[in-house]
Amino acid sequence: MDRASENIGESRKKKEFVRELFVKISQPSYEYDVNSIVKAFYPDRQVKVLTSESVSLWKEYEAAVQERKAEGAWEEIQITLEAGGATIKMQVEGKVPGLIGAEYEWQTILTDEKNYKAEFKRFIYRTLESHTGKSLPWGNLTGIRPTKIAYGLMEEGRSQQEIHTYLKENYFVSDEKAELSIQIAGREQEILKQIHYEGGYSLYIGIPFCPTTCLYCSFTSFPIAAYRKRVDAYVDCLIREMEFVSTRYADKVLDTVYIGGGTPTTLEPEHLEKLLGKLHSYFDFSTVKEFTVEAGRADSITEEKLAVLRKYGVTRISVNPQTMKQETLDLIGRRASVEQVIRAYELARGMGFDNINMDLILGLPGEDAGDVQNTIDRVVELAPDSLTVHSLAIKRASKLSDWILEHGISTLHNTDETMRLAAQGAERLGMQPYYLYRQKNMSGNFENVGYALPGKYGYYNILIMEEVQTIVALGAGCISKRVYPDGRIERSDSIKDVGLYIDKIDEMIERKRRLLCD
Repeated sequence: MDRASENIGESRKKKEFVRELFVKISQPSYEYDVNSIVKAFYPDRQVKVLTSESVSLWKEYEAAVQERKAEGAWEEIQITLEAGGATIKMQVEGKVPGLIGAEYEWQTILTDEKNYKAEFKRFIYRTLESHTGKSLPWGNLTGIRPTKIAYGLMEEGRSQQEIHTYLKENYFVSDEKAELSIQIAGREQEILKQIHYEGGYSLYIGIPFCPTTCLYCSFTSFPIAAYRKRVDAYVDCLIREMEFVSTRYADKVLDTVYIGGGTPTTLEPEHLEKLLGKLHSYFDFSTVKEFTVEAGRADSITEEKLAVLRKYGVTRISVNPQTMKQETLDLIGRRASVEQVIRAYELARGMGFDNINMDLILGLPGEDAGDVQNTIDRVVELAPDSLTVHSLAIKRASKLSDWILEHGISTLHNTDETMRLAAQGAERLGMQPYYLYRQKNMSGNFENVGYALPGKYGYYNILIMEEVQTIVALGAGCISKRVYPDGRIERSDSIKDVGLYIDKIDEMIERKRRLLCD
């Protein structure tokens, strides 16, 4: 390695370290929640939670102490959990901008043994709020389904005011987000009246192939160019799973079918023909209220593929630009140009698709409010039937994590203003928010919101979030969920790797047999 390469490597190493924030917990408890809350307050740090069981992390921590404390760039959090209380201590020292050498300590008494975890989460949230001087729009909520709380309370007969107060007092949710949760939960409750909970189910089919892997993506996806020789075998395995499920659930009502990915339209027309033809031969579509296929990437959409989708009665598709700024599309690895997105959308509309969704991502590298406004304006001109607005989520498994280490998180701008611009765009289109979910490490600590015209709501999107109906998922990297009448949920996953999924298809079917058979 030459000297220049060594300097670059050392520079990246230092940059990465300064962004680390170690959190030490006295016992193995609530690591996920601690990580999520701390990360929300410190989005520019790599949060690492250590307990007595974190052997490898402790070695990393000790090495970091020796290497960095001498340089004067250090901050860590210590949490002590006891039967009757908890203590949080902040140690801050060194020359990191904004940090002043000091030690801070907060203590509390946690008296409610039954709700100890909830009390502790409230305590750590209030501590970090006091320490940083900022509040989070979703308070201390760490789960991905905040509307599920409002939905459940609504099912209990609670009033909107009672639900609002509950969200604020128990989770410190802002007024704006509490109102959004209540509004969406009410709309979901009305929409799902048509769904068969106990006697029905929904079907998900995963196509884990994409033209390329986007910078921000952590989903199960494989470059289609490298897997073309395995597509036939993969489709055959999906058909085998279909046959089993159709037999096992012959007495149940199929409410929705969703084909996602990856990018389903990376399949060639003949593969789509085979897959959809077999799907219709195995299942009764007379009860299906919604049949969605994520066309997604404009560079995978052709007239021939759309014709196959129309032939087999697909009622809802997605044509997803993510942004209408060409420079950003180039950066994040989406090969389709803005012009291709527009042509693909107009082609689908011209062929008769009357329920088209478009996905947008806020907080993409380098984009500001002006870029978001331009994207919204262009989408409004196209007038899709639904719009899903995502807040960028920074996944460790994505290339974006490495990009941020090199360029800094300050290049990501997702703010109240950009979220408001998207909401206003949906309102201009006559759309209403109808489902919502969150992800870990979301830019700005915001949320993903689905907007739609009345009558164009995505049933499956609500079902996957509210977990009120069994969803049987076919394909590599998919997770089936069986929902019992008492609300209990059991899950069964499939192997993510395409090759292993194909080789072990008998085992994948056996997993479903154990999940679905009484």
